[in-house]
Amino acid sequence: MGLVGLGSLGIRLGREFHSHPDAELVALADVNEENLVAAGRELDVPTEAQYARYRTMLTQESLDAVGIATPNGLHFDQATTALDHDLHVLCEKPLATTIEDARDLLERVEESNRVTMLGYQRHLNPAFIAGRERWALGDLEPTFITGEITHDWRDYYEEMTDWRMDPELSGGGHLLNVGTHIIDAILWTTGLTPTHVTATVEFHDDEQLFDKQSSIIVEFEGGAVANIADTGIVPRTREHIHIWDDDGAVYFEGREWDERTSYTIDAEGVEHDPRHSDGKSKADAFIESIVDDTEPPSTARDAFWATVVTLAAYESGRRNERLALTDLYPFLADMPR
Repeated sequence: MGLVGLGSLGIRLGREFHSHPDAELVALADVNEENLVAAGRELDVPTEAQYARYRTMLTQESLDAVGIATPNGLHFDQATTALDHDLHVLCEKPLATTIEDARDLLERVEESNRVTMLGYQRHLNPAFIAGRERWALGDLEPTFITGEITHDWRDYYEEMTDWRMDPELSGGGHLLNVGTHIIDAILWTTGLTPTHVTATVEFHDDEQLFDKQSSIIVEFEGGAVANIADTGIVPRTREHIHIWDDDGAVYFEGREWDERTSYTIDAEGVEHDPRHSDGKSKADAFIESIVDDTEPPSTARDAFWATVVTLAAYESGRRNERLALTDLYPFLADMPR
């Protein structure tokens, strides 16, 4: 394994690979020398295998796979470069910061025989897996969906110095960086096909790139509706996704970045607390997919559709219009969900 990007996400991913019995973390890359040296020391990667340039690492090291935990705007180029080197890829979300790049990367992935997994960790959570078995893989049809995530980015907006406030690196504000988890989780667990998006977005900048908070309505084939709220200007992280069907509901809940849990409500309104086993780590799931030659839990296609809805919400907010996804992105008419 090689790893690029040694911020908080990258270090966590590096620790997973470092401790995994079927993986050897042999090379690191980061433009920040301090991060590089500290990670090399912690993860037992020697100085000669620490690189300031990602492409140099791919060229000089003998790798099977690479983990990408860099800012959003680098994902497309770094993932496609890894595929050019015939490597398996574990890339943090989002897939890309433009719909064109997301579509191109999806095509590249699906033409490849390498495993490409995206870092949407709710796909590894037993509560969400059970939800997917109930709806996307089961017989029940969701009828009403609500989702909310809150988070504290207030310092980022006030100081505008973090990479998340750099349009080349971030590609968007809180919705693209954090709210996309909610959009992805709803799409993945339900298996529904989105048709229209209507969003009210509070932007921080005159160019309407960095959103602070938003309210989004997503309409689906079959008539289901999702109401999604996202904000980065409150002091605590909380997450709620509630999905109803004819047999009741599942309520997914989260505090800070702890493991998400759930409880169910039956058709008579009685609450039940299901017990779930522990979920897999990203490294576990990724390596298992490589060894077993199976589809990863979070695919490029999953991430593509999350990107479609996320970017459509931005555009709806800018236009103040209800948008049909096939009008906004005509190629979707010929693209299976």
